[in-house]
Amino acid sequence: MSHIIVMNRWKDRYARYDDYVDHASHTVTYVTSPLGRGAVPDGAAETVTLDDIENLDDLRAAVLGLAERHGTPERLITLKEEDLENAAALRTELGLPGMRPDEARTFRDKVVMCGRIAAAGLPVPAFTAVSSREDVTAFAEHHGWDLIVKPRSASGSAGVVVVSGPEDLDAVAFGRWELMVQVRNPHPICHVDGVFDGERLVVWRGSRYVNTCLEFAQGNFYGSVEEADPALHRIIGAYTERFLRALTDRPTPFHLELFLEEGESGTTCSFLETGARVGGAETPFLWREVHGYDLMEAAFHIQLGVPLTGGVDWAGEDVAGFLVVPAPAPRPCRFTEITSMAGRTPGPYAESLARVGDILPVAHGYEHVGGRFRFRGPDAPSVLDAIVTTFKGYTVTAEPVEV
Repeated sequence: MSHIIVMNRWKDRYARYDDYVDHASHTVTYVTSPLGRGAVPDGAAETVTLDDIENLDDLRAAVLGLAERHGTPERLITLKEEDLENAAALRTELGLPGMRPDEARTFRDKVVMCGRIAAAGLPVPAFTAVSSREDVTAFAEHHGWDLIVKPRSASGSAGVVVVSGPEDLDAVAFGRWELMVQVRNPHPICHVDGVFDGERLVVWRGSRYVNTCLEFAQGNFYGSVEEADPALHRIIGAYTERFLRALTDRPTPFHLELFLEEGESGTTCSFLETGARVGGAETPFLWREVHGYDLMEAAFHIQLGVPLTGGVDWAGEDVAGFLVVPAPAPRPCRFTEITSMAGRTPGPYAESLARVGDILPVAHGYEHVGGRFRFRGPDAPSVLDAIVTTFKGYTVTAEPVEV
């Protein structure tokens, strides 16, 4: 009976671990955050809960303890982007198969990934690493002042600052992050989600953002609608495949962002960034519920070493989309009013809401928010209409609490 260690920090069932590996015929143990404890399957052989799952020393101690009690693990699996580097480091220390630190860095460090794209001769906005105001100013002398300064390895637009002139540099957290600067591309952003087998796209779907991750970080709602135009979808897929080939020759799930640029010769795409993981927010649920494909299962099986199979026949498929509403008050906060949008027309087919009295924790990402909604429809305009209507009709309030 093999031993498999799984790292988890989701509270909701983003990943259905007990569907991906038989917990009766394998010894499956878990390292989890306090918020993620409830998502661990009942069949787990043991669960270790860490207050700070990102602390490598604590994580190492937990993994070594599980190895001592249950035998040397054959696999260490994590599906969360923020845990990829620590998991890669521990795999190297323990001699386990899977992603190594240099591979993880390619998909976590935006300077490294953009450098790989540029070296392959593929389109990417001009960029460089910076550590001071002077570095950004020197970059602006060559490229102008419409810039983006952002952390090299953060997610969810944390620490991202739009810099339109020297006065905007006061908002940049120099010294807190390892930073990069990049020319700001004004074109619409598309995210592409799917699975890459090391040479080609096994399955993928492009989607248009309704607002952006950065706007969500600034307090606006965040949404997405799948791209339904077959010709444009083929263009998006062709660029995505080229970008991924420049980054890896190994199977990987991916969430990739690119700019859609319309010109006289047609649509082209420029690279923004990517992650070696399943797309966040409601993406895993939409793929399972609307398209019948479990991206999390594919990601889990890649880390298990199981060959990839299957795909999606998009002919006749509904268009899917999601809406995420930000926290209604500074975190932590207690919900005081929540309006269900279930059953509205137009409206969501599913929603994930807290209850009045629940406390919204201080947590990263798009899981613990003011409200999450999922949509499906015959075309993109109808899904977009349902998203906007739901946001306008949704009421959520909260009051700050002390912890």
